[in-house]
Amino acid sequence: MKNISSIMKQAQKLQEQIVKLQEELADKTVEASSGGGMVTVVANGKQEIISIKIDREVVNKDDVEMLEDLILTAVNEAKRRAEELAKEELGKITGGIVPPGIL
Repeated sequence: MKNISSIMKQAQKLQEQIVKLQEELADKTVEASSGGGMVTVVANGKQEIISIKIDREVVNKDDVEMLEDLILTAVNEAKRRAEELAKEELGKITGGIVPPGIL
């Protein structure tokens, strides 16, 4: 029974660390761009997009599809980087193991 109690305490401590990390990830950001920096997207560690910047030169009413593609590319890359950031930070407290559904 002593081992089970110890395991439960460790699990509770790990859960508290994960909750704290999730809160801290909201303050960390990653940035991605496309089109040679014409579109820049910033996301936080919770994988929320917090800003999008579009260079005026890329705005062309006759080529909306290109702008859409640039935005999608930058958003997807920012989300991927935010996910990687979260996995790296979580891996530090879990010994590299990231259980599914945590992020």
